[in-house]
Amino acid sequence: MCPVIGIILRKDVSSSGKKIRIVYDDVISAVIKSGGIPIMIPNDDIYRYLNMCNGFILQGGDTIDNNNLELLKVFTNKNIPILGICLGMQEMGVFDNGKLIDVSGHLNDGLHEIIINKDSLLYKIIGFSKILVNSRHKSVIKNTNLFVSSISSDNQIESIENRDLNFYLGLQWHPENMYNDDINARKIFDYFIKVCNDCIDR
Repeated sequence: MCPVIGIILRKDVSSSGKKIRIVYDDVISAVIKSGGIPIMIPNDDIYRYLNMCNGFILQGGDTIDNNNLELLKVFTNKNIPILGICLGMQEMGVFDNGKLIDVSGHLNDGLHEIIINKDSLLYKIIGFSKILVNSRHKSVIKNTNLFVSSISSDNQIESIENRDLNFYLGLQWHPENMYNDDINARKIFDYFIKVCNDCIDR
């Protein structure tokens, strides 16, 4: 049985001014290719969906959603696997007493090197201390209580973890956009799906 992964929808507004909720195709695709079953989840009443899902993904986006901070309280209390991507990672950092600040030079959609702490889950997954990641964010996390598992060459936080939980990993970059061409991106999703799969029989 494949694990079911809840992808938390982002609130947005359509070109005609209608309220909508969105999910990024590359996130769906990465989950499917790594062996998971993606379902789209609104963040208004997470208790309706907890028993349906084996793990959750907080997608990227533009503005921190306070409802997602409430979700993180539930996920951490229940030790549910969670992968945060870009804004999702920032929400994880803010939830654990981090501060969000603007940064320049990271919104160019290019590649840059990060340095990974060898005493981290991220290093366990990837097996390298330096990798290239994409860059598409205007803000970064400072001073979070979470374990910082990687930084950029200009000393910005690139990933955070809660090592007391089964899987609680936030990434500042977008591995879903690199999935087809980058083995490290695939390793991250593969490992996340494996952990979620292991939770099925618990």
